[in-house]
Amino acid sequence: MSHKHQKILASIFKEPVSGNIHWREIESMLKSLGAEFQELPGARVRIILNGVEGMLHRPHHSSVLPKQDVRHLCQYLASAGFDAAAK
Repeated sequence: MSHKHQKILASIFKEPVSGNIHWREIESMLKSLGAEFQELPGARVRIILNGVEGMLHRPHHSSVLPKQDVRHLCQYLASAGFDAAAK
């Protein structure tokens, strides 16, 4: 994983929750971790990482992921075996 992706991963697990993480950065980081994506209706994206399935909504009016989605992503990554120190 690149240094940039490590910083993004750390910011996902950071408290207080960041409100400045862009969707394209999340998507790039997840792909570098080996995630598979499936586009679904309603701007939803199914993510499969380490055999764990999760769901995110692609932001509609902004490229920034809402804080509640960052929290959800944090929980999803933890269930898939990742934490802020993952390399």
